[in-house]
Amino acid sequence: MQSFASAEDFLTLAGTRNWVSDQRYPHAGMSGLDLQAKLNADQCPIPTIFITAHGDEDMRLQAMRGGAVKFMVKPFDCAILLESVRAALEGQG
Repeated sequence: MQSFASAEDFLTLAGTRNWVSDQRYPHAGMSGLDLQAKLNADQCPIPTIFITAHGDEDMRLQAMRGGAVKFMVKPFDCAILLESVRAALEGQG
């Protein structure tokens, strides 16, 4: 797995693969929700799993309406993360 310091770095370097996104990149201007909106606007259907320590119900709803596979709040169950990754990969079919 590759990680990125910011959503902007992701957009520059990632390509079109599956990624796990933190809702709030440290020291960045663009949030995970902003990144999801940009990918949707660019018609780039990358399955997204949000992982955050700062989530609330409004964020979760926005992420899920935007097509997220899962919105997970830390701490989370690793088995649920793996299940979500599998679901994202199967959706790529």
